[in-house]
Amino acid sequence: MKNSGRILPVIVISQFCCTSLWFAGNGVMNELVIAFSLNPDALGHLTSAVQFGFITGTLVFALLTIADRFSPSTVFFICALLGAACNLALVLDHNFYASLLFERFLTGFFWLAFIRWE
Repeated sequence: MKNSGRILPVIVISQFCCTSLWFAGNGVMNELVIAFSLNPDALGHLTSAVQFGFITGTLVFALLTIADRFSPSTVFFICALLGAACNLALVLDHNFYASLLFERFLTGFFWLAFIRWE
């Protein structure tokens, strides 16, 4: 029980960081459309890509029985890092519409680990 005082702060910080995967991307969505000269309709597609990634990730994680094969905290940690990397990739100059869609899709794919083990 030595580490019991640190459990709650770790959970709170983890939830904040993983929830930010969803909100950080959504917070800059309008700026992405402007910065990359995208059609205003792209906003809906970028938002839907996250949701489609979440659904696909849920299916893949279930089919591969990830929750049964690996430690939930390890899966949570790895998915949080990968989701954050996908969000970070949104600001790179080399992006174009398809790469932005793919990065948002992957953010949703990895975000499901937060929801699954919350």
